[in-house]
Amino acid sequence: MDGHYRDIRKIDPSRDGLLADGSANDMDRMEIGPTVLAYDEWAEAGLQLPDLARMREHRWKRLVRFIQARDYGGLLLFDPLNIRYATDSTNMQLWNTHNPFRAVLICADGYMVIWDYKNAVFLSEFNPLVRERRSGANLFYFDRGDRLDEAADTFTNEVRELMRLHSGTNRRLAVDKIMIHGLRSLEAQGFEVFPGEELTEKARAVKGPDEILAMRCAVHACEKAVGEMERAARTGIPSGTMSEDDVWAVLHAENIRRGGEWIETRLLASGPRTNPWFQECGPRIVQENEVLAFDTDLVGSYGMCVDISRTWWIGPDKPSSEMVYAMRHAREHIATNMELLAPGVRFRDLVFGGHHLDAPFQKQKYGAKMHGAGLCDEWPLITYPDRFDDGAFEYVLEPGMVMCVEALVSPEGGNFSIKLEDQVLITETGYENLTSYPFDPVLMGE
Repeated sequence: MDGHYRDIRKIDPSRDGLLADGSANDMDRMEIGPTVLAYDEWAEAGLQLPDLARMREHRWKRLVRFIQARDYGGLLLFDPLNIRYATDSTNMQLWNTHNPFRAVLICADGYMVIWDYKNAVFLSEFNPLVRERRSGANLFYFDRGDRLDEAADTFTNEVRELMRLHSGTNRRLAVDKIMIHGLRSLEAQGFEVFPGEELTEKARAVKGPDEILAMRCAVHACEKAVGEMERAARTGIPSGTMSEDDVWAVLHAENIRRGGEWIETRLLASGPRTNPWFQECGPRIVQENEVLAFDTDLVGSYGMCVDISRTWWIGPDKPSSEMVYAMRHAREHIATNMELLAPGVRFRDLVFGGHHLDAPFQKQKYGAKMHGAGLCDEWPLITYPDRFDDGAFEYVLEPGMVMCVEALVSPEGGNFSIKLEDQVLITETGYENLTSYPFDPVLMGE
C-alpha cells in the first residue's frame, strides 16, 4: 500500500488532523463526504481510500489537457455534475439542475473560477485549485425576471475579462449547458462557442487511480444499502402492508447514512408493474409470490454513481419456470456481453457482438446494452444493433473506463420483467466486475 495511506481502521472522528482520504477530520467541515458508518464498513472490508486532493488535481489536469488539445481558450460549465468533476464541490445539486445558478470557467492556462450561489461562495474553499469565487451566474427567469439580458451581459463581461487575462486572444470557448440569454450574450461578446459536452464526457470517461478507489468504496456502500433494502423487503412484504415506496425509501435512507447523495430515478416496481419496465415505484402494496425489480441509479459516497440492478422473488412459493428461464437468460446476457470488454475494443463491436436475446424479449429490451458510469450515467452509450446510429460512437474502450452492462428480459404482454445490471471496470488487460451483490438463487432455479 502507498505510504501516504494509513490503516483506515485507526480512524477516530474525535481526533484532529486528516482522515485517510485526505479530508479534514472535522465533523463541522464544509466539505461533504462519507460518514463514520461508511468508513467503518470500508475498514472491515479492507478497502483503500482515495486521496481526494490527488483525485481533484487529476480531474483538473485532465480538463486542462483536453481544453488545450482542442485549442479552446476556456471551458465554461453549468452542468452541476461537470462542476462537481472540476471542483469536487456541491451546492443544492438537484435544485441547481433546474435553477442553474453555478458556473465554472477553466481557462487554457488552468486558472479556475467558480460562480456560486450569492450567499454560498465559501462552499469550495477546501479546494485550492479553485482560484476565485464569485456569484452572478444565475441566468434563469425566476431569479432575474425581465432583466435577464443585463444579468447575462454582466456575467459574460466577467468571462471575457478572465479569458483576456488567462487565454489571450483565443475566443474559442467550450460551453456545456447554458441558458439562452447567456449564449446570446457570449456570442455578442465575440466568443466562438463550441459544445463543451463532447469535451467533458470524454474527459470524465477514463477514471484515474483515486477515482477508481472512490468508486470501489461507493459500490461497497451501495451494496450494503441494497442489502438493507432486501432485508426490509423480505421481512416486511409478508405482512401485506409494505408498498413499493416503503421498499425504495430504505435504499434512500441507507445511501444517505453512508454519505451518499441522491438517487436519480425511482426505478423499482413489483409484480405486474414490472412489465412494461420503467414504471417508477408508487403506493402499490407488494405481494408475496411476485418479483421485485429495481435499478439503483444512485449517486453515492464521494459523489460516485453506482448503477446496478437486481430482481428478487418474494416467496414463499417457487417462481414459475418462465420466470426462472428469463432470469437465467438475463444472467447469460450480461455475462456473455461482459466477456467482450477489453481495452482497444471498438464500441461498434460491442454493439454487434455478444449475446442475442430471444425473440419474445426483443421488443421490450432495454434502451442500452451498456453505458459508462462515473458521477452519473455517462458516455459512452452502447446500443443494440437495431438502434445503432452509424458514426455516432466510433471510438474504443480504454483502461479506466467503467461500463454498466444491462439486461432487461421482459416478455411482450407478460406479467413480469427481469432487470439485471453490473458495473464493470476496464483494466489494462480486460475487465473487473466491481459488482458482487448476488443474484437471487431462487429465481435462478437453484
